[in-house]
Amino acid sequence: MDEALRQARKAAAKGEVPVGAVLVLNGSILTKAHNQVEELKDATAHAEMLAVTAAAGEIGDWRLNEATVYVTKEPCPMCAGAMVLSRVKRVVYGVSDPKGGAAGGALNLLQFDGLNHKCEIRSGVKAEECREILREFFQTKRTENSQGGG
Repeated sequence: MDEALRQARKAAAKGEVPVGAVLVLNGSILTKAHNQVEELKDATAHAEMLAVTAAAGEIGDWRLNEATVYVTKEPCPMCAGAMVLSRVKRVVYGVSDPKGGAAGGALNLLQFDGLNHKCEIRSGVKAEECREILREFFQTKRTENSQGGG
């Protein structure tokens, strides 16, 4: 999770929503990513999506059966769906998202009965650090917006 937090800080430094993700396979970091929605002008460029896509390229297979994804914020429905479809074994996240999270916050796609795969979930890992990065980012954005700066 420490590397995912580093990735989240990279995102924040670029003006992206500060979410970082790391995909671990066989005990080693295979890929790491941070949100790049603004940079790439791509609504799907979430940290988890980028990490999963890069991992599939690295191993030459879309099946990530033994992988664990560490992510600073509970995955959204799109990212949760991608992790289920790519057969990620385990998802570990920091801060919950009760409004839009798809790992139990608003809904749980990672363990949805109608899908052909279920991911193990662990939540609350370094939650305070993950929450603080998001809080600082959005506080800065609100201040900038109230001052007409963006």
